[in-house]
Amino acid sequence: APPGHTQDGGQDTSFRWQCVDQPIGKLLFRRFLEGAPEFAAAGALWSAIEAFEQCEDAEREESAKKLRSRFFTPGGAEHCGFLSAGATATPTG
Repeated sequence: APPGHTQDGGQDTSFRWQCVDQPIGKLLFRRFLEGAPEFAAAGALWSAIEAFEQCEDAEREESAKKLRSRFFTPGGAEHCGFLSAGATATPTG
């Protein structure tokens, strides 16, 4: 099936299609996260990851350290305790 469509010809209802690939869906979902206190850290993490993806190679290591301490470290400013250990593990290699 072509991307963005289901096998029966209907629109894709996946999270990625609705909240990442579609600009208006992405904007609305981000506003939802930022407006709900229990999801604010998730919204901030999403923004920080997008900023990390845009930063220069020379800045990546320092940026990654800040991300880890802010979001992945218990007691961090916006700790995202809902993330799995695999998601927060420091990459090797």
